[in-house]
Order: sequence, then C-alpha cells, then structure tokens
Amino acid sequence: MGFFDFLTEDIAIDLGTANTLIIHNDKVVVDSPSIVARDRTTGKIIAVGKEANLMQGKTHENIKTIRPLKDGVIADFDASEKMISMFIKEIPALKKKLFPPALRLVICIPSGITEVEMRAVKESAERVNGKEVYLIHEPMAAAIGIGLDIMEPKGSMIVDIGGGTTEIAVIALGGIVCDKSVKVAGDVFTNDIIYYMRTQHNLYVGEATAEHIKITVGAATEDLQSPPDELSVQGRDLLSGKPKQVQINYREVAKALDKSIIRIEDAVMETLSNTPPELASDIYNSGIFLAGGGSMLRGLDKRLSLKTDLPVYIAEDPLRAVVRGTGIALKNLDRYKGILMQ
Repeated sequence: MGFFDFLTEDIAIDLGTANTLIIHNDKVVVDSPSIVARDRTTGKIIAVGKEANLMQGKTHENIKTIRPLKDGVIADFDASEKMISMFIKEIPALKKKLFPPALRLVICIPSGITEVEMRAVKESAERVNGKEVYLIHEPMAAAIGIGLDIMEPKGSMIVDIGGGTTEIAVIALGGIVCDKSVKVAGDVFTNDIIYYMRTQHNLYVGEATAEHIKITVGAATEDLQSPPDELSVQGRDLLSGKPKQVQINYREVAKALDKSIIRIEDAVMETLSNTPPELASDIYNSGIFLAGGGSMLRGLDKRLSLKTDLPVYIAEDPLRAVVRGTGIALKNLDRYKGILMQ
C-alpha cells in the first residue's frame, strides 16, 4: 500500500458555477473562473479559466464561451471534464511528473443535487484519472472551512451563497439536519443588474460589466455606514444604438437586487422554521455563518441579521471557505469518512 501511496496525489476541488478552486499540498494552486472557450468549427477547447473569461462577450461566431456548470451542477459534460483536466494539469507540482499520477479527489457538490447529477460529477472525476473519488456537500465543507467543529452535538447554521446556488443548512453531529438549496445566487444578482440597467437607464451592458458593478458598488441595503463611490458604467444605448456612459450608485444596485435577496431571506426563515427546537437554541447562541462570494455583498449580513434577529458572521475568506473545508476533509479522511460520499 505504501508504495502506491507514493504514486497517488491528493487533490481537493471546489467545482463552482462561477469559480473553480483546487487545493494541493494544503495550498490553493488553482483559482480560476469556470469558463471554457471552444472553437465551433473543430470543437476543440482553446482556453479555460482566466484566459477564457477575458474572451467572454467579445467572441466572433467561430468561438463560443461556455460555462459548463449551471446552478452548481454539470450542464455540459464534455466541457466540464476538459476544464477539470486542464486545471489539474496546471498544478505546478504535477507538471514535473513524468507520468500522470493517480488522484485521490474530494469534490464538493450542492446539497440539493440529484443522484444523476452526482454521478455526472463522479464520472468526470474518474475520467481525469481519479482513482478514489469522494463527494462532500457544500454547506458541510463550508462549516469545516470556517473552523466549526461539525462533529459535536451542537447546531450550527451555514448560508453559502455561491455563483449558482445558495445553500442553507443546519449541521449537527457530522450530518445535515435540515437544508434548503435555492437557485438564487451570484449569477442571478448579475442578471438583475443587467435587467435594471436596461429598464432604468436604457443601457445594455454585458455580463462582465454587470459583474464589475456588483463587486464595485453592490449592496444589499440602502443604508450603508461606509458607502462606495459612484461608478461610471459604459454600454450600448438601447434607443440610439450608440455607446454611452451613465453613473450608478450603491442605492440603485440595492434596489435592483432587492427581490432576489428577499428570496434568500425567505429560504433562511424557512430553514429556521424547520429546525428542531434543541438545535434552534444552539443557533440562537451561536448565530448564522455566511460563506461564498455572495456573502461579500455589502450590508447583506446586517440585512439577514435584522430579518432573523440573530447575529450573522461572515467567514474570514468567504470565497475560499468551501475549498478550505474540502481540503481539511481530504487531509483527515478517517475522521470525516462518515460525511463523505463515495
């Protein structure tokens, strides 16, 4: 066994709708957008990750940019497999090896995933030389990554707002007691902003610009203590067809995102109402923990806190909380064997 261990590499993957992160030897070695650019005539993949992201919205008819994951699950099997394979090849330590090593993988998946979707993730992993493949639910990985002890008889509530889904779960004794997965997250926020710019400013902006607005002046509430400056946004005027520029502030973004955030609030309230009373008292004392890129939206923690009357804490590096947890589970396979699915 020892000899074969030498030939096996351990890799933890957070396969996200918006970003894919990979941990190898306790370090995040890949952090790239989950985007693939494909040549339509030959069908070949010409770029993945950051390189493909730069092409988004700027391609001609022979090149198509695809996001192989939709709502946290694989939508384009072939493209996702090529993407995972190319990301793994980018890992510096594996580049030096003569032969591609066998991989022991832990991949995190949304909690609302179906059996068929689970099999798709597993098969993708096996095709990139995954000899041992374990799956872990995203809220579980986020809880481990935040530093919570999920094995003790104490309830913790996690809200993981990613790119495609928001995962809400109450965890105790190494298991998910009740959970809810809603398809309202970063991508929906981006689309809300595109729609708002069209209807309120007659300005047609692309996905990359809307994403930039969300990160730069995005807010969940109109009363922020330290608001960001106004942002100049360029796009195409829908009336004249000419390029034009408008100023946008955080209050407008808060208005644009309001309906989607209400849906997340409702999902949190629904999960709380399904929580057993003993765990509810634990959550009253410990509060709610936020992870995922969406939790960085200004004022979201405050808004959820007002809605639930509970303290809300944001993980220290919310974007990497899930992949960190996946990495910890991989390192301590024996301890977390019970929560991993093979």
